[in-house]
This record gives sequence, structure tokens and C-alpha cells, in this order.
Amino acid sequence: MPAGPARSWSTGGGSTPASPWRSAWRAPTSPPSRVWPRATNSIRWVQSPQDELAANFGIPAESIRVISPFVGGAFGNSARAWPHITIAALAARETGRPVKLVLTREQLYYGVGYRPSYDYKVRLGSDRRGRLAAMVHDLRAETSRYETFAERGVLSPGQMLYTTPNVAQMHRTVPLDVNTPTPMRGPGYSTAAFPIESAMDELAHKLGIDPIELRQRNEPDNDQSSGRPFSTRRLRECYTTGAREFGWNRRNPTPRSTRDGDWLVGTGMATALYDTLRAPAQVSVRLDADGTALVESATSDMGPGTYTSMTQVAADALGLAVRHVTFRLGDTNMPTAPLHGGSLTMASVGSTVRDGCDKLRQQAIELAVEDEDSPLYGVSAEDVVVRGGRLHVRDNPARGETYRQLLTRNNRTHLEALGSWTPGQSRSSMYAYGVVFAEVGVDARLGLVRVRRMLGVFDAGRIISPKLADSQAIGAMVGGIGMALLEHTVTDHRDGRIVNANLADYLVPVNADVPDLKAIYVDGEDTEADPLGVKGLGEVVLVGVAPAIANAVFHATGRRVRDLPITAESLL
Repeated sequence: MPAGPARSWSTGGGSTPASPWRSAWRAPTSPPSRVWPRATNSIRWVQSPQDELAANFGIPAESIRVISPFVGGAFGNSARAWPHITIAALAARETGRPVKLVLTREQLYYGVGYRPSYDYKVRLGSDRRGRLAAMVHDLRAETSRYETFAERGVLSPGQMLYTTPNVAQMHRTVPLDVNTPTPMRGPGYSTAAFPIESAMDELAHKLGIDPIELRQRNEPDNDQSSGRPFSTRRLRECYTTGAREFGWNRRNPTPRSTRDGDWLVGTGMATALYDTLRAPAQVSVRLDADGTALVESATSDMGPGTYTSMTQVAADALGLAVRHVTFRLGDTNMPTAPLHGGSLTMASVGSTVRDGCDKLRQQAIELAVEDEDSPLYGVSAEDVVVRGGRLHVRDNPARGETYRQLLTRNNRTHLEALGSWTPGQSRSSMYAYGVVFAEVGVDARLGLVRVRRMLGVFDAGRIISPKLADSQAIGAMVGGIGMALLEHTVTDHRDGRIVNANLADYLVPVNADVPDLKAIYVDGEDTEADPLGVKGLGEVVLVGVAPAIANAVFHATGRRVRDLPITAESLL
């Protein structure tokens, strides 16, 4: 399929990525008389293929319905509409029948996006006490020839993570004969964290300063890139909590000083951060006469538990049991929602769910206090609360009635409301933070690296669901093990063929690679960021994993590895 003119877009809270394929198809002179099949697609932003297909086929977006209730894993590449979606729709239009198009494992390597490779050089200088004076970043990143992909987040850590009076950054993209990269977990930030945190660890070793102490000496009072105050920044608490829980004080700082039989044992740590992204969203809320509620939004669930967390927020706001609330998502016929990514869904859609449910609860309360037959008649609306599906006077629980009783008596089949939320302008710098600790064993003769245990401590604002948070954090640690030690796309530069485009040769962590993993979340909310006080968790939990493992490998072996993944060959 021919590519359209080159377009430019950036990640992280910017405009919708322009598609290079929008000019590939022209609208027919007259629309086909047959009805178009409904499009069912696995994607974590249903508006993306809707807009893509509307532009490609010259039809109104309202005529296209995209349904994606279950993504089945996003891995970065399901955030936008790739060419195969248009091909499937074209085939459906021409045949007048539903079409299912499935890419093979090998085709995925050529037909969708991936994490771009970087050549990242960092130089830093400090005084003998470890106070940073300057840092220079020189980045080169791959992109395709038909489209420029540049990650904004790759620059942020070098600008504001530490107090650094002088910072210089050079960021260049290198056009190659490859498909366009795409944002993948911790986009930009996880890439920058590896060289920056490795350099900080190397500086600590050179100066004979504990790595945690070095970072604390350079902890800024405000955002060094903008001068704005932090809305919240509990990074010092993350350092203290992590060091205590991990047993950092038992560490012998001398590299290659600890052994367990044939294994060299080392420990390392690294700091993580990710900006708190937010975007406008809408939801619809309906309370039926049977006392159950339905909440809908065109958001997605690629694994963080959107279904569950939004149900929890709705149940809390409506005063209902969780089992009486149903949350539906992933349909363009539902109220609009932003891209499901960048750790922005809980802040954006969650705040919208709360707004809609608050409005509906208030409707029910006003109906009750104005109903002469209600036990709440004449009571001030501010004095009425809802618990367990029952409206009652705050200081007199016996005086009240259920949603079911209220709606049935008033011959109402349901109440409904539209919730919306748009983030306002903030004068503060808003980020989620974390510290990752890792212990590794390195076979002294074979150079094999095995992660023995790992701990992550995160400042992510209010944690809505601890179980879902653990799923995100532990899953990210597993992914970080792959990033640090296993995952690598091998390209044959003679013909551009990817050599290991299969499940046998592209290595990912399995159960034997996953050791004792634990996550801790420091208490606190960020109500300046959003009404729920969340700061986003899904991205920041990956950012510090690879550098923490790399720093632990240095401590175990005394050898600094500057390329990922860390292989046995690099340690022999």
C-alpha cells in the first residue's frame, strides 16, 4: 500500500498522530449501495481507526463503528491504526462480508510499531561532594523515512530529575528504511533512565559516595526545566522506604566483593519518573429502577484493569455495592475518551466517571427531598448521603429509602447523567516517581545473569486498587527484566530482514526468570492533578528497572555494560 506524504508527530499529551496513509485511498464517486459491515478491531483507542477509515474512504466518521472491548495486550503498537486495518475494511467493502485479518508473528515486526533504538551519550560533571554542575545529552534515534517519530519524554529526565545548573541536550532523528516506531511502555523516560541512572551510579562509585546519598544530594526544590513547584514529590520518602525494606545498609559498596558459591552477587538501584498526563473525557451514567447502574465510555482496557477500577470509582460515588455497577468500554458509540496510554486513563476517565456519578447521585437526592412521600422530604440535600444503595440523613441512618423505592414510587424507569472532565491549567510540575532496587547473581565463569530479587517503591498519588497496582508494578518488573537481559531485535543489515522475528529466538522472561518481586506505594494524593488524586502508575513502574539491574551487574562484577540487553558475552 503506497505511503502518503511524510507527517510529523510527537508522543505524550500532544495532538493526535497524523497518519501517513490518509491520502492512500480516494473516496468513490458514489457510495456503494450495500451496507458496510461493522468493524471489530483490537485497539486501545477506538477513535483512531474510526478517523483513519473515515479519511481513507471519504465517509463520515459517524458511519464507522469500532468495537474493542478487550485489547489482549497492547505492547505499544495498538495505539494507532496501522495499514492492515484499512486493508481489512477495504476487503469488507469490496466483498460485502465480514473480514478477519490476522498478522503472523513475523508480519508484526514489519507492519506495526516498536520501541525505537537510541544512541544516547551522556556526560556529567560534579564537585567532589557529588553536587552536579553540568550534564550533556547527545541523542540519536531511529525513525522511518516517510514519517518522523520523536519522543518528547526522552528529554525530560535530563532536564529536571536532578539539580543540574547547566544542561545541554541534542536530539536528532535518523531516517532509516524501517517502519515507524511507536510509544511503548514508559516511552522516552525508560530509554533516558538507562544512561542517566547508569552515569549517576558510575559517578557515585568514582566519588566513593553511596548511590542513594548522591541522588539525595542533588534532589531539586522545584522543576529545574521550568522553575515551577512540584505538585507533589515524595522521592525522598521512596529512597528511605526502599533502602529500609530492601536492606540496602547491608551492602558492601566494593564491586565484586560478595559471592554465593560460583555466583557474584550485586545490588543496584535507579530512580524512575513519568509525567502525569491528563486529557478531556466523557462518560454516560444510568441508574435503573432495580438499583443497578451502568457506566459507559469509549476508553479501553489493555490490562491495567480499567473495567475494575472504573467500577470501583462509580460504586463509591453512587453509594452502591461494586456488584451492582457495570462498566462498559471500547465502542465508538459511547462517549469519547482519550488514548488509553501514558498512564492518563485513571486520572482522565476516572475523574469523569466520578463527575457523572456525582451528578446522578445528586439527581436522586434532589428527587427524594422534593418528594412528599419520601422519608427524606424537606431534608437539605447537603445532609443526605448514600450508602449501600440507600439514601439517608447523614446523622440519622434510620430515616431514608433505597434507590429502588425512590424510582419505583416516582414511576421512573431510570435516571441518567453525562459526566465530563477537562484538566485545567496548572502552575505546578506534575510527575509520578519511583525507586527500583535489584539484586542479581552473575555466574563468575559463564557470565550468566540472574535477577534474585527486586523491590519498587512508587509515589503515584492515590492508589485506587492495590491489587491492580501490584499487577502493574510486578508486570513492569518482569518486562524490565526482559529489557535488561533478554529482548533484542536482530536485523540483517544486508537486506533489512529481522532475523529473530519468531517466538523461539526473540527472548522474553519466563517463570524461571522471575524472582521475588515486591512493590510498595507511599501514601499521598495529588488533588492538583485531578479530583481523584492519582498520578498514573502503569508507565513509571517500568522506567527504573533496566538501569537498576545494570547497576547491580556492575556491583557484582565491576564491569559497566552500556548496551542493552546485557549478555553473557559482554561480561566474559
